Amino acid sequence: MKTSLRSCSTRLGVGALAVFMAGCATLGPDYQAPVAAVPEAWHAAPASGSATGSASIERWWQQLGDASLSELIDQALRANPDLQAARAAVQASRAQERVARAGQMPSVGASGNASASGRGDAAVSERWTAGFDAGWEIDIFGGVRRGVEAARADREAASANLANTHASLAAEVALNYVTLRTGQARLAIARRNLAAQQETLQLTDWRAQAGLASSVEVEQARTNTEQTRAQIPSLQTGIASAANRLAVLTGQAPGALQTTLADGGLPAVPTAIAVGIPAEVLRQRPDVQAAERALAAETARIGVAEAARWPGFTLSGSIGLEAVTFGALGNGASVLRTLAAGIGGVLFDGGALAARVEQQGAVREQRLHSYRSTVLAALEDVENALTALDNTARRRDALAAASAAARNAKLLAADRYRSGLIDFQTMLDTERSLLSTEDSLASAEGERLSALIQLYKALGGGWSRADLTEPADNPQDKHS
Repeated sequence: MKTSLRSCSTRLGVGALAVFMAGCATLGPDYQAPVAAVPEAWHAAPASGSATGSASIERWWQQLGDASLSELIDQALRANPDLQAARAAVQASRAQERVARAGQMPSVGASGNASASGRGDAAVSERWTAGFDAGWEIDIFGGVRRGVEAARADREAASANLANTHASLAAEVALNYVTLRTGQARLAIARRNLAAQQETLQLTDWRAQAGLASSVEVEQARTNTEQTRAQIPSLQTGIASAANRLAVLTGQAPGALQTTLADGGLPAVPTAIAVGIPAEVLRQRPDVQAAERALAAETARIGVAEAARWPGFTLSGSIGLEAVTFGALGNGASVLRTLAAGIGGVLFDGGALAARVEQQGAVREQRLHSYRSTVLAALEDVENALTALDNTARRRDALAAASAAARNAKLLAADRYRSGLIDFQTMLDTERSLLSTEDSLASAEGERLSALIQLYKALGGGWSRADLTEPADNPQDKHS
């Protein structure tokens, strides 16, 4: 009896020690978010009308005042296949986190069996069993806990990637929309100039018939006209391509938007743009968040790899009933109980487990450098976008002035040519200049809008926390 009590005390002591160690020991480094070297202000001066104060840019496209663009982006956010795939990746990461959390809990099973056997005329013997069994691997060295940390960080990284896909999709739709509208504006300019050049060709032909112009002038006018006509198919190809791309981005077949987007102008540029400061941008950028969470996951996996080098401890037990008849299952004598503790570990593996720890440390180092690279790229994006927005605005203003001058020159040249005060070459030069400046102005308008969209994207706009919330969110997924 004393031996039994001593054995029981030993088991209880070992179990208590194991539980204590499970609550205290966690191998591997504790994660600390890296500190990025961020300037206090942007090197590139904000464009005219910009501000450094913070403002919501979650739905920046609504500031452009274009209902068609807003509708296209909303449609894309509902039906784009890439965005749906990113949402599925978040769901998978949530499920994987629950799998990791389940490793902290015991596993419980149930079983039952009934059998009968007999030989010849002998009585049939029966055997009835029923019971429950449970097992628990004690997380003494924190491998499971580190695995949960890694799974949680993976889930957060997947959410950040979803936000990045959300922001990138909105920007891509807007950029293709600007390409479409710019192409339509340039096509209208080309057709308008073609009509004017055809009038010039007809006038020159009449003057040649009257002996007031040479056949050389007629052919020069024809050359000018056909060169303008040749630009139209290329512009139509670009417009069709942009419309097809928008259809695909919104989850529709190419060609579905050809009629819907047949008419329309470029969106208006807002009078003020909130640029913010570099630190705010890094907090808003989802790709920076994803890189930081990936670093956290790989840091936690170092602990998983280190814990694998140490022995594993398990507790298992079962309780059940066994009897030769079904009615006897309820008797006290039919109760069976077992309790067991186990320990197991690798004695020799040629250094494989140690190499895995080293490998995981190198993977973590890769993620750290990737995070730093992502931060620098984010800052570069904003600097480039600020510079582009300022320069495209100044280019657009200069071309607007040039276009107005070219239009006046064309009107004056037409009147003077009809009056015979200038030669035909001067007339042709003013027509070419008008077409060139008007076409360049339309392109500059599109470039300015594209630079603005790139700035909104660079600032991390185009998504909100609500976009990442699913009705099926598990409360256990939340953490402080």
